[in-house]
Amino acid sequence: MTAKITSGNTVPNAPVRAHIGLGGNMGERQANLETAIAKLDATDGIAVVKTSTFIGTEPWGKTDQDWFLNAAIALDTTLSARQLLETCLAIETSMGRVRTEKWGPRIIDLDILTYGDAVIDEDGLQVPHPYIPERPFVLEPLAEIAPDLKVDGRKISDLLNG
Repeated sequence: MTAKITSGNTVPNAPVRAHIGLGGNMGERQANLETAIAKLDATDGIAVVKTSTFIGTEPWGKTDQDWFLNAAIALDTTLSARQLLETCLAIETSMGRVRTEKWGPRIIDLDILTYGDAVIDEDGLQVPHPYIPERPFVLEPLAEIAPDLKVDGRKISDLLNG
């Protein structure tokens, strides 16, 4: 099957199911995740439909920092992938996220994991998220809410167990 190539600026004519990975290791981690989810759900064109449990995870990439609290959500959106990204970045900024170092400590991180069946590779926007298969802290909560979701032709549950 050939992957569907979509521009991140294409506005869907019907709601698209997207998945967002959330995490943070600064401040009140659970409250920060709950706030970010509420802000997404309160955004016009976004309806959060499923939320995973929150899981504590070791840092990835840069390991000399506090543990993270991570989750995944499923949402339906009429925003384009680029608009969804801009919304996620605006929420991060509104919550006090400051980007100082790659994979460093953060109050909140919102990553678009999937956007329907779209494959997007644009400046600042890659969907599906390229690190999904490598990150247990993404796979575990995503498998909880969407075990049959496929990324690169493989089910999330298989990626987690493989």
